[in-house]
Amino acid sequence: MALEEYKRKRRFEQTPEPPPKVEKKTGHRFVVQKHDATRLHYDFRLELDGVLKSWAVPKGPSLDPGDKRLAMEVEDHPVSYFDFEGIIPEGNYGAGAVMVWDVGTWQPLSPLPVNGKYVPGTDEEARQMLAKGDLKFRLEGKKLKGDFALIKMRGRRPGSKGNEWLLIKKHDDSAVEGYDIDGADGSVLSGRSMAAIAGDEGSAEWRSSRPAGRGKLKAAWLADAVAKMDQKNLAKKPAVKKKQKA
Repeated sequence: MALEEYKRKRRFEQTPEPPPKVEKKTGHRFVVQKHDATRLHYDFRLELDGVLKSWAVPKGPSLDPGDKRLAMEVEDHPVSYFDFEGIIPEGNYGAGAVMVWDVGTWQPLSPLPVNGKYVPGTDEEARQMLAKGDLKFRLEGKKLKGDFALIKMRGRRPGSKGNEWLLIKKHDDSAVEGYDIDGADGSVLSGRSMAAIAGDEGSAEWRSSRPAGRGKLKAAWLADAVAKMDQKNLAKKPAVKKKQKA
């Protein structure tokens, strides 16, 4: 049942998170939330069939097509989670500060390009692509724009739950070589930093390039996957990065 896992993990008398309600009408919004839980990560969510389809992205989304971001599929969230920003109290699942890092709309793309270009698709095509593990879509957000793909990883590591995907930016006019996610920080709703949301302006500011900011990964297979992906990305990075677009 939709949102059953979301409900099972939470005690709503103790957390400000919204209740598990499936909307009758569905839209095409997306949200990216920066989440300082056991380890800091970004939650990428697409509205479909009255819920938010969700993935946890350890290093966050990128506008650089050369970056293949690991994205762990997690339980569906209610659509009302779209603008949730605040603190999940200690002792609750996902305890920590949550920032609305980006919002906007998304459009599924037809899996078959026309004249070499992807064209808008339908929700039914989106469902089929999700089932096959290759979802192509277009974002129109405040920070993220252009065509992307979520591709499910086929090889399963020992201990894997089979929920590993890759979030990849397509080559288009919105691509930014050497994209720095830290240069686009701050809440798109309130303009606050993570420190401000957490109520601790004096705390150290996190940077994705700092290994210490990642926190300990409890699952060995996930730690290995992230480490290998980091090594591949470092090997591909040019010595001098192209200046990021304003």
